[in-house]
Amino acid sequence: MGNRLPSSGAVVRFCQKLNRVKTLEDDLMETSFKRCLSTLDLTLLGVGGMVGSGLYVLTGTVAKEIAGPAVVVSFLIAGIASLLAALCYAEFGARVPKTGSAYMFTYVSVGELWAFLIGWNVILEYMIGGAAVARAWSGYLDSMFDHKIKNYTESHIGTWNVQFLAHYPDLLAAGILLFATAFISFGVRVSSWLNHIFAAISMVVILFILIFGFILANPKNWSAEHGGFAPFGFSGIMSGTATCFYAFVGFDVIAASSEEAKNPQKAIPIATAVSLGVATTAYILVSAVLTLMVPWNTLMPDSALSDAFYRRGYSWAGFLVAAGSICAMNTVLLSNLFSLPRIVYAMAEDGLFFQFLAKVNPTTKVPVIAIVVFGILMAILALIFDLEALVQFLSIGTLLAYTFVAASVIVLRFQQEKSEPSHEAEQEPSPQHHVPSVSAERIAGEEMKEYESFSDKLQLVETQKKANERRETGHLKATFEPYLKFLSDCYPGEVVTIAVVTMMFSAICLSSVLVFGSNELHLPQWSFYLLLVIFLIGFLISLFLIWVHEQQKKTTTFQVPLVPLIPAISILLNIYLMLKLNYMTWVRFIVWLALGLIVYFGYGIWHSKENLRGPKGHGVTAHYVVFPNSSLEETVQQVQPNLQDAMGRAEITEEEIHKR
Repeated sequence: MGNRLPSSGAVVRFCQKLNRVKTLEDDLMETSFKRCLSTLDLTLLGVGGMVGSGLYVLTGTVAKEIAGPAVVVSFLIAGIASLLAALCYAEFGARVPKTGSAYMFTYVSVGELWAFLIGWNVILEYMIGGAAVARAWSGYLDSMFDHKIKNYTESHIGTWNVQFLAHYPDLLAAGILLFATAFISFGVRVSSWLNHIFAAISMVVILFILIFGFILANPKNWSAEHGGFAPFGFSGIMSGTATCFYAFVGFDVIAASSEEAKNPQKAIPIATAVSLGVATTAYILVSAVLTLMVPWNTLMPDSALSDAFYRRGYSWAGFLVAAGSICAMNTVLLSNLFSLPRIVYAMAEDGLFFQFLAKVNPTTKVPVIAIVVFGILMAILALIFDLEALVQFLSIGTLLAYTFVAASVIVLRFQQEKSEPSHEAEQEPSPQHHVPSVSAERIAGEEMKEYESFSDKLQLVETQKKANERRETGHLKATFEPYLKFLSDCYPGEVVTIAVVTMMFSAICLSSVLVFGSNELHLPQWSFYLLLVIFLIGFLISLFLIWVHEQQKKTTTFQVPLVPLIPAISILLNIYLMLKLNYMTWVRFIVWLALGLIVYFGYGIWHSKENLRGPKGHGVTAHYVVFPNSSLEETVQQVQPNLQDAMGRAEITEEEIHKR
């Protein structure tokens, strides 16, 4: 029985597989895609991805059912939280100009399993988002023709009375998705110009809504007569904020397009900031106009904006708004169909998803197979499913991705780069690159150290450094060493990684107390505040331990300011908003994660390219041994597969060293 249990070495190797990071090529600008997108192209892609169905559908839904006129504040907070996440996306997009967005960023800094789960959730996010937009598009077009399409479908094709399924098959929604899929397959330039046209029309219609809407505005609609500005209180505002994240999920199309940008180091940060600013301004102003034109409790969620103009007696304006909404939704459809196949391509290219999805058409330079397969799946979802109950699901996937990208920025910023030399003789190399195969040996009464690579691991400098000298990335700052000396012996970046995990745990506990402490848990007031103080202190201590370590030097690409403060605030806010979503959202989320784990352990972990890059387990390995007197001696040994320890390296005995 005992012989069947896995050895400790096997467990260690398995855990290493789950947390291995992606190896990037030397030339990050090399790609099988076509780099043809300018800063303007990326900005309009971002605006098109954000200003769409959320503006025309979500605004009315949140205003009537969740926040009231305070939907303005909900959009403002969601925009600020999205900006914090967008800064993290912009840094990664500039430093790692590869397609894959949050999946890629997590893979290069945190680990493979976490990257797969993020990518898995982003795939579902785009599929449900695209299908929901297609159904909203169909509904708006149908309303322009007095619901004749719906009536014809119900009378000639039939209806369904099944829970979670649509009342009738929406052939129009499925058709528009297949039509958009065909256009996306023609290449990035065709889809980009099509997005430009629809985005321009959408922005003109939004300007019309704002100008004409403020003329028709009635401040009494925000008065106490209709429930006041915030009829659902602060809780309603924050619940509305969690749902409003659906409106901003489109900005990551910019990061997903970084492998097709001409100058990603410059274009990604600018396009992200500008598009998010435009989208947030549009949402705040349009939601203000909508709730000032008509009382918030009389809104029709499915077509709130056009219906508001109809009710004020301007049917022609309502028709114009409905037409503009269709153009805006087209840009969101294009954004979803543009980003989704590229996430799938990145995962398939890394071996974590089925390989045939990574094929790029030599003529159009796009992953046509991935576009067609997921375009059809999205059309099937739009055809048969009632997706209204799944809108909140999009927010939880987005918030999870934001959280991991923010954590990845901290980990990467305090991680030594491959090209960064190491100068301290007293410090051991990072465990990510080296685990010593021998303990401290004594030769002639002196201590020696062994390194597996001359170029990366050899350390030959003076043993003492001046207190005011800047240390390497991931090391404790010299100023704090007298007070935190117990941290000096840790590997570079080790304390930061542990602190990030602790900070996320503290954020979860702190947010849980804030969200559930008073109502669901019925905590006494003294224990409520005590738990708040304890978890807040834990969060701040983790933040402090990260800050007292050296960051990477300033690079030529964009970097998030005030690290680790801004990513930490982003993590806390994202987790808080995730916990504000209803429990059914979490149930669906857990089920989808379980399916993802089955796919990963059944396919991804075995076909991963990083798995193929693993050590072969045999051959000749050269080691460089550095003695305290600065002499260097090379030792060569034959490594036998059956003698390898948990890290795949054979130990060198003291006798062998003396013999050589």
